[in-house]
Amino acid sequence: MDTHAEAEQTRHDAIASGPPIRQLFRDVIAKRLPGRRPPQAAMLFGAETDPCWDDRTFLGDFYNEILHQDTCQTATADGLVLLAALAVDDRIPAPHRFQAVELLFRAATVAERHLAESRPPAPHHADPYSEARVRNAVRAHTPALLARWAAECPAVRLALAGLAVVFPTDRTLPALTPRLRTFTHQHPQGTGIGDYVRFVLVLAARDPDRILTVTEELTDAYWTGTARGVPTRARALHLLGQMLTKVGAGFTRPRVGQ
Repeated sequence: MDTHAEAEQTRHDAIASGPPIRQLFRDVIAKRLPGRRPPQAAMLFGAETDPCWDDRTFLGDFYNEILHQDTCQTATADGLVLLAALAVDDRIPAPHRFQAVELLFRAATVAERHLAESRPPAPHHADPYSEARVRNAVRAHTPALLARWAAECPAVRLALAGLAVVFPTDRTLPALTPRLRTFTHQHPQGTGIGDYVRFVLVLAARDPDRILTVTEELTDAYWTGTARGVPTRARALHLLGQMLTKVGAGFTRPRVGQ
């Protein structure tokens, strides 16, 4: 084997190395995004890999590369296409599709959640231009994600319901009540999923007084509080984000290939 061929083989072996979830993500993105990819894709296709990576540590680094420390930066909006591609591919195990949708929710609500945490004025690290680009990017991906509702597992449907109320439309909001009926029957009020689903339906009804009342009731009972001077939507999305994270923590994350 000549020097060039050896170098190419070494590079190929390096790219192919790493934990199983990295390999799976790379295969999915290679098929779904065959052209130019955002800079965050280098973590999937780059020749250099972290020898300390296992599935868990790789996922933490990969997601942080897209939404760095829960803040929007210049390249964040571009990287969301990776999450959207992973979220709609059935080769990706359901817990990881859930994570992708949850991260899209978090990206779309960064500005409002941080506002609720910090009180006016805007948070110190806010980047309004990047945050606006991110919201628009998630909004653009949301219809394709919601179109998968019938094919999705219950866990991912819960995350999709969160996105639906972040970007409400006259078509999607009325659909939430029948779509979530099974959850309300199976999960009573006072349970994590039961409270989350019922709060989603409150937000879908778009009654400002009712949203404020339920936000304060749930926050006082279970969750990290927010300042009363913050707009109701920001307080509600801050609460919804906490609830979605707790719901997601209850799902078992299978190993790749299961």
